[in-house]
Amino acid sequence: MRIGIIDADLIGRDKHRFPNLACEKISGYWKENGAEVLLLKDYNWPDGFDHIYISKVFTDTVVPSWVENLKGHENDEDQIVHIGGTGFYFDKAPNLPDEIEHHMPDYSLYNEWIADEVSRARAEAELSGQVFNESRFMVQFKEYTDYSIGFITRGCFRKCLFCVNQKFDHVFAHSSLEEFFDKSRKKLCFLDDNFLGCPQWKSLLSEVIATGRPFKFKQGLDERLLTDEKCKMFFSSNYDGDYTFAFDNISDYDLIHEKLKLIRKYSKTKSVKFYVLVGFESTDATDIENAFKRVELLLNYRCLPYIMRYMGKNDTPWKKSPYRSLYITLARWCNQPSIVKKMTFREFCVANQALHKTQGTLCAAMQSMTSFEKAHPEIAKKYFDIRFGEKNSAL
Repeated sequence: MRIGIIDADLIGRDKHRFPNLACEKISGYWKENGAEVLLLKDYNWPDGFDHIYISKVFTDTVVPSWVENLKGHENDEDQIVHIGGTGFYFDKAPNLPDEIEHHMPDYSLYNEWIADEVSRARAEAELSGQVFNESRFMVQFKEYTDYSIGFITRGCFRKCLFCVNQKFDHVFAHSSLEEFFDKSRKKLCFLDDNFLGCPQWKSLLSEVIATGRPFKFKQGLDERLLTDEKCKMFFSSNYDGDYTFAFDNISDYDLIHEKLKLIRKYSKTKSVKFYVLVGFESTDATDIENAFKRVELLLNYRCLPYIMRYMGKNDTPWKKSPYRSLYITLARWCNQPSIVKKMTFREFCVANQALHKTQGTLCAAMQSMTSFEKAHPEIAKKYFDIRFGEKNSAL
């Protein structure tokens, strides 16, 4: 048997750097059954493959139209090309067969591609007379090389309208660590939908901690479910990188405020990041104000905001907003920790203007700020000068 695997996001997204777990599981399953498996780097594969698997996570990843047209024909008797993933089906993505879903991932699937990327970068450096630093270059591939990746729980009961996780109305234990834990790898990365909502969270977290490996929940954790017991365990563990949560709804403001106090009770100095969803409920001045209000609260508690501009299955509303440029500027300010820790929003826009090369004109950041301030001076006065770690008006 000869099996071809296509990670559509790897091909279709610039600088995409995270392995497709479904692809790795499919590869592991077929290799164990004696098949030759190849990671294909484009859609023009040669003859001789028995099956081709194409997986896509992100809805805006562009694939050839004939691939999109395979939806609805995956189970045709003569079909050798199989597609799957939330990028194709959003919240209706079919599950992998159990024998594949619970198979050890093939963590070597991307090795040849990584080697090719290293060779290409080295050749480019030599051609330009520069010294190639392979260690620094390899940092971008750390999720491919350093982590065991999987789900220990699945499901979420929140049913958020903007989220693809709609299949289940509860959180349940899904896989044992042994299914995907490669002891030769340094770290653990979990993709769980809502780990803290699982009734067995404590015993599962204890197993993770017992491995001695640094670990992270890449999809974030539900801070609304934090308790003293959960905080004590999490913030004393060997967590890898930022503790990541989400502040998606302004209606949760008071609850999040209380949970921020709890977080800082157990973690006064550790880095905490919150995804901040914008452009979902509306794309008007109220949405901008609600975004700044959430950012202000996070800055008060020395938490890093990360602006997530809503992207639907078939639409990206913020791009049609009169405040499109301001959404971009807000994201540029918040999503760079070194910037948001040192500058207010206004200072960031002024700094951009100082670098603007066309005299007598405003840069995009300054234009977006001044236009909004002129139309909504009360919002600008309240939020454009808020600063990381200071007692702003939210307190």
